[in-house]
Amino acid sequence: MTTVSPALPAYRWRLAPEGLATRRQLRAMGLRPGGQDVVAQLERPRRRREPLVAYLYYIDHAKPVRPMTPGRAAALAKAMAARRTCPVCRRDAGYCIPPSLGMCVTCHDSAPALAAEEKTCSLISRSCSTSAI
Repeated sequence: MTTVSPALPAYRWRLAPEGLATRRQLRAMGLRPGGQDVVAQLERPRRRREPLVAYLYYIDHAKPVRPMTPGRAAALAKAMAARRTCPVCRRDAGYCIPPSLGMCVTCHDSAPALAAEEKTCSLISRSCSTSAI
């Protein structure tokens, strides 16, 4: 079994002892690691690749999750609204704008049509300006 850190005990997937949990498991219990060091690691073997590793923490030393304050909730709402706002049409898309597109799907789908229209307009204005000379 390959280990990421030789100093930490490593357990196979689903064979961790009682009293230890991953971050995700702690969060499901309403807890957080609370600054404690990693106690062990859990390894899930994969074919022809390195194993997936999850770090384990003591449940006894975990602290409760900090409650959401009104200020943090407002900041989170503002950040999510910014992710949903299209930079082209400035409308709330109702979903997070994909970074690969950089705009809402409606603007992205209409962008080739607008580009073709602008190209046609520039060709018309160029032909008009050359014929006027």
